[in-house]
Amino acid sequence: MTVKLALDGDWTATVTGEPLGMAPRFDFRDFCVRVAPYADVEEWQRFLGETFGSRPWLWDTPDELCFDPGSRELVGVVVQLPCGDTDAEDAARVPVAPLVRPAGLRAEEVRDFRLEVTTELCRAPGDTVLTCLRDLDVLDEPLEARIGIAPDVALLVQHGTVVGWSLTDPVRYLTTTFAPPDPGAPAPATRLLFTACLDLVTVPLIDEVTDREPAALARLRAADEALRNQREDRHRADALSALIADLVENYGNR
Repeated sequence: MTVKLALDGDWTATVTGEPLGMAPRFDFRDFCVRVAPYADVEEWQRFLGETFGSRPWLWDTPDELCFDPGSRELVGVVVQLPCGDTDAEDAARVPVAPLVRPAGLRAEEVRDFRLEVTTELCRAPGDTVLTCLRDLDVLDEPLEARIGIAPDVALLVQHGTVVGWSLTDPVRYLTTTFAPPDPGAPAPATRLLFTACLDLVTVPLIDEVTDREPAALARLRAADEALRNQREDRHRADALSALIADLVENYGNR
């Protein structure tokens, strides 16, 4: 079992303790997953000032792992989803083993580092799991470990290095910006719309939308209308609509 993980060259953390107890927040408009205690921009800025790790700086936006300088324990995570949708054949190669081991991380030293964003989005059938990988070469060898750093959020480890992450049941955690997700179960209609919307905002379909291809715009308008008319599960529908409505305004009304 992995004890130490490399995240950026010689920067390492030890797998130890308890995972974060906060539910992940899947901000569909910003296309990122947050597991952090802050509830607004001011709290976020204060949080960054009180922690160390991989953080945004000016125009640099790596994935964020934030650690408490006293305990060196992991206290917050923000990871970005790639916009490129890996083809189904490669996505099917994502291994199911090993099982997730829930645990926390403790930094070996108080020093900032940079965690590169992933480049490949692998979608399980029905989008029940989203797996984001450093590159497709990861699929050529088995994973060494899955470290569950928060509910349904796991870091993927290969040869002692973090090579990606996964989010299980992403629909459950849909929300907007810093709002907590709806604690209730997602409606079946939301699950179907989530897949339709994820298709629209990832390559190749997003390129057809921005090129104003008629068939792609028809799918965009249909998704927008379905989201507006959905009466149940409004919090999640609004989370999806935040981005889809922007696309309709920018590309679908001309």
